[in-house]
Amino acid sequence: MRRWVLLLLCLAALAGADRARAHELRPGALSLHELDAGRYAVQWSPPALAEGSGLSVEPRFPAHCRLTGDRLDCGPRGLEGAISVPDLAGTLTRVVVHVQYGDGTATTAVLSGESPALVLKGSGGATSTSGVAGDYTVLGIEHILGGVDHLLFVLGLLLLVGFKRKLVVTVTAFTLAHSVTLAAAVLGLAKVPQAPVEAVIALSILLLAVECSKEQDSLSRRAPWAVAFSFGLLHGFGFAGALSDVGLPSDHVALALVCFNVGVEFGQLGVIGCAFLLVSVLVPRLPRLAKLERPALYAMGALAALWSIERTLAAFS
Repeated sequence: MRRWVLLLLCLAALAGADRARAHELRPGALSLHELDAGRYAVQWSPPALAEGSGLSVEPRFPAHCRLTGDRLDCGPRGLEGAISVPDLAGTLTRVVVHVQYGDGTATTAVLSGESPALVLKGSGGATSTSGVAGDYTVLGIEHILGGVDHLLFVLGLLLLVGFKRKLVVTVTAFTLAHSVTLAAAVLGLAKVPQAPVEAVIALSILLLAVECSKEQDSLSRRAPWAVAFSFGLLHGFGFAGALSDVGLPSDHVALALVCFNVGVEFGQLGVIGCAFLLVSVLVPRLPRLAKLERPALYAMGALAALWSIERTLAAFS
């Protein structure tokens, strides 16, 4: 069973070998804050996937609005009409749009390839609870599935423990740990520089690969939950960095935070479930692939070492 998990790790590592960053699928963020009637301050952060891909992702505003630098003037009509990012069509990229009105209400929506526009009525209006819950749950799922380093760590825990009862305790410990630091960072209770966090996350994968390669008994094998909890605290700060890029709706901060975390958990459980199904199907049919055990570990360790070096250099630069 362990050997088949190693094969899955090898495939995941090869799939992410050209991506040394953790969050290449980070969505874009468009924030508009009403300064006075019809005038907005605009802050635009393009999605990471668009950078260097040849895809020009830029927001478009209603025809009667005029964008000058970081100021949007919509005149007496106000922000009425469609805010769109038409270049999203046919892609997996997402853009979070947050509009803060002068009366204290706000609107938040996630634009995607299937729904690249948000239609506004010109006056303030609170974002629906169901809309926030659905959008941020999807963002959480996409974040964990798009972060190769987080996936490798989860699969590494699976390799270390195996499909045993102890796996439930280990994954639960990882979940509790990154939930605590994610909430603390997003709510401003703790602040840690993102670059060193990303470097240590890469080191955690490297150390996990080393532990998986050892045959003798160790603390990691006796108490994998402790390892999962310790490194889960660091991964939580990594999740917080991505969520901070997107932002949270001011009128539904707690709901968005909880749903993002729920989405991350759904993604993790989905990966573990798929690994179990693949292993159950492949084990009795292709036993020769067990010879890939050592190469798979080397692939995981080598990729984590590459990330560690690159991110450490980036942190100091």
